[in-house]
Amino acid sequence: MKLNDLGRLMARRRGGGLSFDFDRFRADPGVAALQWPDDVLRDFLFDHGDNGHFVDDYGEVDLCAITWKLETIPAAAFPTMPTGESDAGCIESYAADPVYWVKVRSLEVGRHWEDHGTWMRPPLLIDRRLLDPVGGGLQVLEGRTRVGVLRGRLREQLRVAPHHQAWVGRP
Repeated sequence: MKLNDLGRLMARRRGGGLSFDFDRFRADPGVAALQWPDDVLRDFLFDHGDNGHFVDDYGEVDLCAITWKLETIPAAAFPTMPTGESDAGCIESYAADPVYWVKVRSLEVGRHWEDHGTWMRPPLLIDRRLLDPVGGGLQVLEGRTRVGVLRGRLREQLRVAPHHQAWVGRP
């Protein structure tokens, strides 16, 4: 199953049949068969499964070929990690003003960055071999704001933890 194959399910969700009902979305036989963690289902498919940029970048990825695991990634890996071509430059725009992008979030998010030097919710990263068999490294799938804030905080020498949790999809 590919992201493009979820078009009818996403249309039902948008049309109100599954609107804001993650439990019904998750129970769809095609979605349930993936056996992905709820955080990944919500952040990737439920929230962004019909986002034009996501569909452009990930529409042909075999979703059944992805295994998700919560991993610890060194902060040094994030400054050069790309995102999808359709959102090129997006992470850099958030990195340009990390203080602002934390300030517009809840106080809890700001406190977490100050106390722990990391995000509250792990972003989603994807092994680039899933996009191109000769590719390598990781790509930011979801959580571009968080990764941008991290990059900006590194640049501005604000508190940043040496390692960060992220959901990583691998073949």
